[in-house]
Parts: sequence; structure tokens; C-alpha cells
Amino acid sequence: MLKLFRKKGVTEEETAVEYPAKTGPVVPENQAPKENRGGFYQRLKEKLIKTRETLVSRVDTLVLGKKEIDEDLLDELEEILITSDLGVETAQSLIEKVQQKVKRKELDDPEKLKAYLQQEILSFLEIPEKTVDYIEKPIVVLVIGVNGVGKTTTIGKLASQFTREGRKVMLVSGDTFRAAAGEQLEIWASRAGAEIIRQKEGSDPSAVVFDALKAARARGTDIVLIDTAGRLHTKVNLMEELKKIRRTIQKELPAGPHQTLLVLDATMGQNAISQARLFHEAMEINGLILTKLDGTAKGGVVVGISHELKLPIRYIGIGEKTEDLQPFDPKEFVTAIFN
Repeated sequence: MLKLFRKKGVTEEETAVEYPAKTGPVVPENQAPKENRGGFYQRLKEKLIKTRETLVSRVDTLVLGKKEIDEDLLDELEEILITSDLGVETAQSLIEKVQQKVKRKELDDPEKLKAYLQQEILSFLEIPEKTVDYIEKPIVVLVIGVNGVGKTTTIGKLASQFTREGRKVMLVSGDTFRAAAGEQLEIWASRAGAEIIRQKEGSDPSAVVFDALKAARARGTDIVLIDTAGRLHTKVNLMEELKKIRRTIQKELPAGPHQTLLVLDATMGQNAISQARLFHEAMEINGLILTKLDGTAKGGVVVGISHELKLPIRYIGIGEKTEDLQPFDPKEFVTAIFN
């Protein structure tokens, strides 16, 4: 996801208040376990079985024995798509595409309908990412989302993956409102062999971030992952706090944050799309991370979010282990659902 280049001549003094991570094992780069992508695909296919049953199995039943694609069939198909958590807008878009194909006599066999849906859904997910070469260090990744979506755990897993690639990583506990957030992040930093910057509960999150960036630049850190609060007194306060953090980052690093990633809980279905829309309106989001796809029947929400917001999905999570968070591959995801 990120390209790193070494920057020389950094002389800033370390001004951050640091709480060292608890002692824990550090996995050297040459001993890091490497994820077999084929193995991840097999696990993904197993974890998406409920989504497959909700969507694909019902489409199979719908077209069984049908001789033509008529309005009744399309009405039932639309209901299947909506109740599979693709969302009304995405479902209607798919139905319109099918109708156009049928009208032009390019699609008349119900048995070919599933293959066409698979093709169109893949096109919805293949959103090009902007490739940026980052010359300065550190690369700053701001991770946002409401409480309970797996934000802190996701940051910990990313930190583990980056350190295993040989990158110097710093975690920043910007959620100073939830007592357990800093402690949880500290445990993940220990596991990953990453540094952590945190301050006492109730501290100004922006001040913590400012101090952390000073320290990161002084120490030659490659990647800074910033955890943030997911709940304040009102949604307005939450968004304003996040905007303040972003402004603080830009004062220290005008090009930052280089990535703003929104973490969403896939089990929330359509509520996840609503959350994504609110955050996207308030923040300059670069990409999405979908967690808790394992065992949910609401995996179709991945398609709805990507199609409606035109934002690339960067990672998906299908379990508790570090290797269960992997870069999102649209073709792999669609194939796992349809086959």
C-alpha cells in the first residue's frame, strides 16, 4: 500500500511524552511467517458461506427451470439483491444493467444471469487507487471509525505486518477518551515490536499526535499509525475532533495524513454504508477497511459501499489472527462468493 524512501538529516529533538511498550517478542524480518494467498482465499471462501447462501444460492433457486428473463424474475432478483445487503441504489443499478442487456437481446438465458451479475459486481469493486510515491518520512496513516468496529485491533494487525516487512512503525493512541484504548494499543505494539506514544486519559488527542510526529521524525520512523476516538458527546464533536487532528498533522507534515482509512464493521450491513457516508462527507477518506466478514450473511455490504461511495476497499478482516487481515482483492472476493 505504501512506498517508503529514506529521508536524511533529521535533527528534531524528541519532544513526545512516551509510555514504552511492554516487553514482548519481536519477529525479525527474516523469520516472519509469510501468508500463503491461496490459504487466505480458502479461508475467505469458508468465512463467506453465509453471504453466498444469502445471495448466490437464492439466485440459483430463482433461475432454476426458468426459460426467460421477465419482469417477475427481475422483481424477485431485485428483492434478493436488496436483502443481501447490497443496498437499494446498488441493487437498482444492477437490475437496470440486466434490463438493458435483455432489451438488446444480449442476455436472454436465465442460466447466464449469475455469471453476468458476477461480472458487474466485480466492476463495482474495481475502483482504481491513486498511487503516490512518498519521499518524506514518516508516512502518516490516520485510522477512523466508530467504537466497536475493530479500529484498534486493525491498527495492531497492520503494525505487525509492516514490522515484519522490516519497517519501523510507531503507534499513536489518539483515543484518550476510552480508558482501555491506550492499554489495548500498547499490547499490540508489544506484539508487533513497534513503538507507541500515548498520554494519560483525557489528554488532548491533537497534542498527543503532535508530540508523536515530532518523535517519529526524530527517530526516522517509517510509518505512523494513529488510533482515534469513535465516540464523543455528539457526532458533530467527533467529526470536529478528527478534523482538528488532521490539521495538527498538516502543521507538522503538510502532505499528511498520507492515508485516512475508515474502518467499518461488515456485520452492520446497511448501517455501515450510512456510517461511511457520514465520515466521507466530513473527512478526506482514501480507503476503507471492512472487518468481521467471517460468519456474517451481510458480506454484500462490501459491494454496496464500494459502488455508492466510489472508495477503494484496502483491507478486509475475516478473523482474529493477524494474518486474517489482508489487502482486498476484488476478483478473489467475488470468486469466493460466486463459486
